Amino acid sequence: MYVAVKGGEAAILATHDLVAEARRGDENVPELAVTQIREQMGLACARVMNEGSLYDPDLAALALKQSQGDAIEAAFLMRAYRTTLPRFGSSEPVDTARMAIRRRVSATYKDLPGGQVLGPTYDYTHRLFDFSLMEEARVMVGPDPTISGPESDSGAHPSGDARVEPGHDAKPLDAFMPRVPDILGAEGLMEEEAPPAGDPRPFDLTREPVSFPAERDVRLQAMARGDEGFLLGLGYSVQRGFGGNHPFVGEVRVGEVSVEFVPEELGFAVDLGEITLTECQMVNQFTGSKDVPPQFTRGYGLSFGHSERKAMSMSLVDRALKCREFGEAADYPAQQDEFVLYHSDNVEAAGFVEHLKLPHYVDFQGELELIRRIRRERAERLAREDEPLPEVAE
Repeated sequence: MYVAVKGGEAAILATHDLVAEARRGDENVPELAVTQIREQMGLACARVMNEGSLYDPDLAALALKQSQGDAIEAAFLMRAYRTTLPRFGSSEPVDTARMAIRRRVSATYKDLPGGQVLGPTYDYTHRLFDFSLMEEARVMVGPDPTISGPESDSGAHPSGDARVEPGHDAKPLDAFMPRVPDILGAEGLMEEEAPPAGDPRPFDLTREPVSFPAERDVRLQAMARGDEGFLLGLGYSVQRGFGGNHPFVGEVRVGEVSVEFVPEELGFAVDLGEITLTECQMVNQFTGSKDVPPQFTRGYGLSFGHSERKAMSMSLVDRALKCREFGEAADYPAQQDEFVLYHSDNVEAAGFVEHLKLPHYVDFQGELELIRRIRRERAERLAREDEPLPEVAE
């Protein structure tokens, strides 16, 4: 708090009013409703849920509205609220192989069981502005918004492309779609992944201090709520040469999965509902070692909502962080677990950077006096060096 600033608490309270005014903007423009943000800015909500470490699309939309679209501030709001919630236990592991698929693509197999499902994606759009979206024919108003106004007669599709009618009959998707690494694993070509002996409860970095070297469950938790841009940059560094493996997207899948919980008083699983998840499994080549034959290794990413970029970046860095398990040298930033875990948390990073805005008057005055003294001493030294030598009588 700016307690040292003249005006103190009164000045701070005044900033709250200014924030509210800036958030609202021009009152002649209809105010955004939380439901609008939730339904029409789903990708932004997904990012806030991931980095806020809490799955709740309504709260994510509220956080985005309250923070004027600042994703890091919105994630901060989510985390702060999360600390107030009671914890009743841990859910059962979700089965992503039985995901109700919205989208599923693989860069390793053209024809895979269940098929490729393109789903909703910007991958195949032309990245051209769709100016029809600027029309105000359909406006949501009120606290519980309803749609008013005539239907837009524009022929443009929201994706930015002309609307194309499907030329084939839609077919139902398979209820069970095996994951690509499981297909490779059936041939013995993929590294095996089994739970640790005794299948202990995963580490909870929100309740326990992290130590290094960190185990994989800790690393995955940290990356799941880490900054998407930071992980994207690290993943890109692995591809550009700061890493020794060429990755292939084994599979990216997006869809709904059931979450189950076993209450102590019942002793059996109860279905709590569905959540939307994005899962990515990255396939990397491994030439083998003295004890391990050549095979493929995997990087894994799992994130809330439709967030492919996050899941893919996470899987790239996950594989990089497994370097020691395969006897590889840890030479690059993405291979250093301490570097990745300490710097990927954008809420912590933002707090440390933004604390520089707080009063540092005493510290600065100390450095100011130091610089002045050094300059005085330097000037005196130079003056002595420029003095003419005394004359010596012959």
